[in-house]
Amino acid sequence: MSKITFILGGARSGKSTYALELAKKHKDVAFIATGQGRDLEMKERIKLHKKSRPRHWQTFEEAKDVAGMLASMDNKFDCIVIDCLTLLVSNLLLAKDNHKTIEAKIDRMLEHLRKKKGQAIIVSNEVGLGVVPANKLARDFRDIAGKINQIVANRADEVFFMASGLPCRIKGKGRV
Repeated sequence: MSKITFILGGARSGKSTYALELAKKHKDVAFIATGQGRDLEMKERIKLHKKSRPRHWQTFEEAKDVAGMLASMDNKFDCIVIDCLTLLVSNLLLAKDNHKTIEAKIDRMLEHLRKKKGQAIIVSNEVGLGVVPANKLARDFRDIAGKINQIVANRADEVFFMASGLPCRIKGKGRV
């Protein structure tokens, strides 16, 4: 049964960097990227992100069906990193999935992660620390992303909140 580590924080808080640090302790790592290069700036971000990962890691790009990808993956990986949950939720919301469907897909993803042999690391943005968004789509995104973060945090073995590059353990045992 896989151990799930959940890392969340604000934009540029060091979430992905910390996830990579944890994953580098493992030999066989699968990195599931949920971002999509829809414009030049995002394509450049993805390119830089790829460069930050060890070359021997196996990268999978999946914008919507992470559960399906996990189901089809063999069990050879010591660690699976999913970066990032908020982009996955955004992709599903833009694909017109409703809140219940998104919750069901994330639940399925977590079930598949639990069946894997190694550690799972999930990265997400904390969306509840800002002001109430000005439009309905942004409010819907904040609401479902916040709910999904709660679900994952509840089912994770350990949870870290990142602030200015510093991991703060908010669930689980041991030292940071």
